[in-house]
Amino acid sequence: MNKITEDIVKDWLPTREEDTYKNKMGHVLCVGGNENMGGAAILSASAALYAGAGLVSVASSPKNLHALHARLPEAMFVDMYDQESLSENIEQADVIVLGPGLGLSEDSLDVFKTVINTVNEKQWLVLDGDGITHLVNESSTAEIPTENIILTPHPGEWQRLSGIQPPADSPEENQQKQKELAATVVLKKDRTEVYIEDEIWENTAGNPSMATGGMGDTLTGIIASLLGQYENKKQALLSAVYMHSAVADELAETYYVTLPTKIIEYLPIFMKNLQL
Repeated sequence: MNKITEDIVKDWLPTREEDTYKNKMGHVLCVGGNENMGGAAILSASAALYAGAGLVSVASSPKNLHALHARLPEAMFVDMYDQESLSENIEQADVIVLGPGLGLSEDSLDVFKTVINTVNEKQWLVLDGDGITHLVNESSTAEIPTENIILTPHPGEWQRLSGIQPPADSPEENQQKQKELAATVVLKKDRTEVYIEDEIWENTAGNPSMATGGMGDTLTGIIASLLGQYENKKQALLSAVYMHSAVADELAETYYVTLPTKIIEYLPIFMKNLQL
């Protein structure tokens, strides 16, 4: 199993061109956040922006608009229940995050189906949380019109996706199921495993201070952000997984709990230090 380490992530970090601008840094659309779980979408969008995305849009419940703009004035907003506006925003994005705080209502299912039916083969789709649950309940990855699919399940979600019950799962079994799903899998655990192409990578960073709500939402935002910035998408994904945990490792030297908001705030500093 390959190891994701700071040395390789440091080498992969691109240097921004002097004449670059926001449209060259990727446009991320985060879809999620129902009336009760708006924070999940806000965390994902915040992570995407702080990780360097040039443009970030949030498709969410209208009840989350003011909270989003108070927390993240740089982000754009669309009512995710307005299917026409949602479809237009999907078409403009480079990377779509679907699932954080989406919910499992009929309205949320309609949102899920709109994204699945609108995404095109050139775009990247990151499915997390309720997006994975809808995927299990309603369809298969073979029906999504793009091969650029990343699934970010925790062990329980992976069990529903794969039918493999932990702790009986093994890297070999997981890899076989990943190939059947025709998607890249980021299996979140104490040492997160990434199943991509014919390779298995294990994260070397991470610690128990990360055991708090919103951590996965933050990871999806970082993944989406780096996918929009890196030419090599495998390097982008592996770097995102490592950075998310490595920032928490540094913060854990001072903090008993590393809240997702703290990881997001420190992320640009961590990335800059990688260049030094």
